[in-house]
Amino acid sequence: MARQDLFVGNVVLVSVDIQGHPDAMPGTAGIPHMGGYHDLVANAEQLVAAAREAGVPVVFFQEVHRASGLDIGRETDGAESMHCVEGDLATGLWPTLTPRDGEPHIVKRRYSCFIGTELDIVLRGYRAQTLVLMGGLTDVCVHYTFADAHQRDYHVRVAEDAVAGSSLPAHDAALAAMEYLQSGARRTTQELVDALRGLSTSSVPQGALA
Repeated sequence: MARQDLFVGNVVLVSVDIQGHPDAMPGTAGIPHMGGYHDLVANAEQLVAAAREAGVPVVFFQEVHRASGLDIGRETDGAESMHCVEGDLATGLWPTLTPRDGEPHIVKRRYSCFIGTELDIVLRGYRAQTLVLMGGLTDVCVHYTFADAHQRDYHVRVAEDAVAGSSLPAHDAALAAMEYLQSGARRTTQELVDALRGLSTSSVPQGALA
């Protein structure tokens, strides 16, 4: 299959669980605190800045669970321990990647950004056709969100250097799986930033949800 265009129709940038604090480990289990994680943050900051400049909506997701474990479900049945506990410093959104007034901030209880959330409604309000994903984990929340978006007929792109996985092999395998679903899904931050800068604010529909 031929490599797809970078953007098709209206674009929405989705920040998937970029959580944590410089004084605490990230709230999403498995992402390394130093090195790769800070590279992820730096690239995500570039993407958010470019999207805002272009008038492209940004939606921020945060995984949060009650300390009682009431809503953790099967998430601790495998390699992950209790994580993203409500009130923990590491569960908050990364300080430089938080929504501005009018930008959606959606809390989720499951890996996929579509499960049990208002994302579908928000995306319809934006008349979105292409979603750009960044965040973590590549092989869990990003991958599951990508697959759910794909099955809802969105064009999906993933910033391959603005995501981090539970391990390097898992990260690479998840990116390959996403590329398998949509040819041209894997893109670099620089590619995406350049494309966002090329967009006119007129590409964002009037009357879209904020």
